[in-house]
Amino acid sequence: MEWKTEWKKLFWMVVAFLGCFFLPVGKINFDNAVIESLQLVKWYAEEHVLLCLIPAFFIAGAVSVFISQASVMKYLGATANKFIAYGVASVSGTILAVCSCTILPLFSGIYKMGAGLGPATAFLYSGPAINVLAIVLTAKILGLKLGIARAVGAVVFSVVIGLCMHLIFIKEEKKKLDRQMMMPEPEIKRPLYKNAIYFFSMIGILVFANWGKPQEASGIWYLIYSSKWIITSVFYLFFNSILWKWFDVKIWKLLVVMILVLISRLVIGDNPLVPFSIGFIGLSFTINTENSETKEWFSSSWIFAKQILPLLLFGVLIAGFLLGRPETEGIIPKEWIAGLVGGNSIKANLFASIAGAFMYFATLTEVPILQGLLGNGMGQGPALALLLAGPALSLPNMLVIRSVMGTKKTIVFVFLVIVMATVSGVIFGGFNA
Repeated sequence: MEWKTEWKKLFWMVVAFLGCFFLPVGKINFDNAVIESLQLVKWYAEEHVLLCLIPAFFIAGAVSVFISQASVMKYLGATANKFIAYGVASVSGTILAVCSCTILPLFSGIYKMGAGLGPATAFLYSGPAINVLAIVLTAKILGLKLGIARAVGAVVFSVVIGLCMHLIFIKEEKKKLDRQMMMPEPEIKRPLYKNAIYFFSMIGILVFANWGKPQEASGIWYLIYSSKWIITSVFYLFFNSILWKWFDVKIWKLLVVMILVLISRLVIGDNPLVPFSIGFIGLSFTINTENSETKEWFSSSWIFAKQILPLLLFGVLIAGFLLGRPETEGIIPKEWIAGLVGGNSIKANLFASIAGAFMYFATLTEVPILQGLLGNGMGQGPALALLLAGPALSLPNMLVIRSVMGTKKTIVFVFLVIVMATVSGVIFGGFNA
């Protein structure tokens, strides 16, 4: 058997050598794709890691520490009331205005805490798909019909996909339920309302720190955008007061961090990344040097970060190499994509669903991209298919989902999203032919 092992090593060495030897360095489209992959990961690091992912990691860590497994199973587990479980999961996007990557730590947290596969995947889909601002923007820019179809389709999708995942893997879900029934009832450390207020403060920071700029400089959305950092600061103060009163974190530590955040904001000016970074570094140090409960919170958040962040950054690199950034292109020319999504054929809708599933869309960026594609002849059906598949999935997203629930479940989840988006596109395009 030893010679077989050596032949395998030799084979992979030869493959690596040939890959290096024939690397098409110097060809314009390849060089451009490499630059685009680096540009996209740089942009992702600047715009999403600090403002989106870091808060999400802390929230996910808090879910696994401060919310009892019994509570998760009661509302989202296999024995939970289906109407409540899928109802809560399917409308979560109205609260969490996040992208397909930011939802991952939150999904991972509730899934590992005992949420049923159905409600967990409904939450995974709905989080980025049912974004109120994105739906309003879709209706205003791309048309009322497309906006309504996106809103209805996203809610229905989340429930149907969740139910399908539950039924397909029902044997595994029953085994999971049997294991959960044997677990002892955990001790409740604080009332549910306190935990709810605590999570509300963190979600407020996450949502308003990432509030996207609307196209028009007027109206309620722009008013919220123009005040986003004031609102975020209020939530930050509220969050710190909760840590002090209910989690026994020393107030002098919290005050030192808040003063450093304020000083950096006054010195740096409009750039929020430095104050945000100081705030989370200070929070990490504070909770990791306090009581056992907050130390466990930090440890759990760090586990999520180690598991998810490397996969996301690698996925963003690959997505950038293949498809580029929203306003540019990677190794695959944009004209090819635009040429394949014209009309309302099954092929056009299927291609739009697959392209949307593998592309990375930051929150709200799908609308201007589709505006350009529609101007280049994209059909209404494929446009809806891309809207239903794109924001909820991406290549980075798939890599992380696989690490959480396995290859088989990930393939089925992606397949369901693509098929349902395709069918919805064909039906919608037929009505708008």
